[in-house]
Amino acid sequence: MTYFTKTYDEAFINENSVRTNYKKLISWYKNQDNNELTKINSDAMKFFENTGVSFKVYSSDKKENLIPFDIIPRIINSKEWDKLVKGITQRVLAINFFLTDIYGQQEIIKHGVIPVDLIQNNPAFLKQMIGFTPPNKTYNHISGIDLIKTNSDNFYVLEDNVRVPSGASYMIENRDTMIRLFPQLISRYKVSENRNYAKYLSEILKKSSPKKSKINPNIVLLTPGIYNSAFFEHAFLADKLGVELVEGKDLRVINKYLNMKTIDGWKRVDVIYRRIDDVFLDPLSFKEDSFLGVPGLMEVYRNKNVTIANAPGTGISDDKSIYSYIPDMIKFYLGQKPILKNVKTFKCRIKDELKYVLDNLNKLVVKEVHGSGGYGMLVGPLASKTEISKFKNKIKKNPYSYIAQPTLCLSTCPIYTKKGLTPRHVDLRCFALLAQEKVKVIGGGLTRVALKKGSLVVNSSQGGGTKDTWILSS
Repeated sequence: MTYFTKTYDEAFINENSVRTNYKKLISWYKNQDNNELTKINSDAMKFFENTGVSFKVYSSDKKENLIPFDIIPRIINSKEWDKLVKGITQRVLAINFFLTDIYGQQEIIKHGVIPVDLIQNNPAFLKQMIGFTPPNKTYNHISGIDLIKTNSDNFYVLEDNVRVPSGASYMIENRDTMIRLFPQLISRYKVSENRNYAKYLSEILKKSSPKKSKINPNIVLLTPGIYNSAFFEHAFLADKLGVELVEGKDLRVINKYLNMKTIDGWKRVDVIYRRIDDVFLDPLSFKEDSFLGVPGLMEVYRNKNVTIANAPGTGISDDKSIYSYIPDMIKFYLGQKPILKNVKTFKCRIKDELKYVLDNLNKLVVKEVHGSGGYGMLVGPLASKTEISKFKNKIKKNPYSYIAQPTLCLSTCPIYTKKGLTPRHVDLRCFALLAQEKVKVIGGGLTRVALKKGSLVVNSSQGGGTKDTWILSS
């Protein structure tokens, strides 16, 4: 087996030395028949395809592609995971306090911690939410925190996703697949459960109900429909939660309450787990030509007759300029030192930082502040001079829309190929659930892997794959 990487690898110290977490795995792997593993790897993808496990990725030839699944798990020990849980919990709480504050008293602005224009001129800041506090004072019921590892000691937070974070269904399906394909392997380890995600999500949605009685609130999952790229996840989670999967046309405001159409007539809805963006929620309050939402929904919401999870307006916390202030938020709202570090971020809206970015584009990763899915970004070291020149002009025309970060050496994990194990760069999306100021971080997460050699872009929309994430119980 030939295995070589210049960056920090989570499985191998060198060609002949395996890290503790992976010793049982590599020992197992060496005793496997390569042809049989290749067949199992192919069977896994066929199973995903046959059962509809997909995230629709549209390539240049307009064909739909499934997310590739890698059969080699990523393994994280309990000590490292415990630190991540504490750091994620701290971060999720701070974000919720921040959202409550900026739509309320705006103390963080008054104290000069965050520039006022970064909030007021931000398209993700919803003026319709000013002066309103959501039921149970919860904005980010569901958070997806993206982490990267650069060495043996540190995980860094790369991004925060609290608008409509996705990927939990793939985390669960990856675990089901590994148990189905390799029961003897997973039995060698004591792995934390992650398939209880729907159970915990159901609990926090019930707790978020505006009804005085939280016993049997009526919960629905609102989807844009079958043509949405994450529709599989919408249907999957609705099934796991035991709730109705609905579109905007299935809902109607009647007598100041939200109702769902059923065969027995209209039934009141208490909680919406929404998987559509803010601007599509209500054509009377946002995008007038939206057919995805429900006319009058925001009035029902502001009267606290329904809960929307996540709350409208949470998307401002996904802004990559806001991201750079989250360590300050933790200090301001919690009086604590941040447990997890941010990646150093240059804000192009600031003159001196803009100059540095423009002078060093070949060394930096540049992202749109409202971008997602790996679109609209420049990886300087891998870009041509022409690409850099074009991107420089885009930044100059609209510097407020961009941030830049150093090109970090993301850690690598082994993936399986017909020729054997080979290293590829990975990140990790962890899922945290919030209700009544209590945070539950699910044991594991979704490891995304850049399947192209040398690539640092792990996003599924850019050809990345996924693998199961094993958190070793203490």
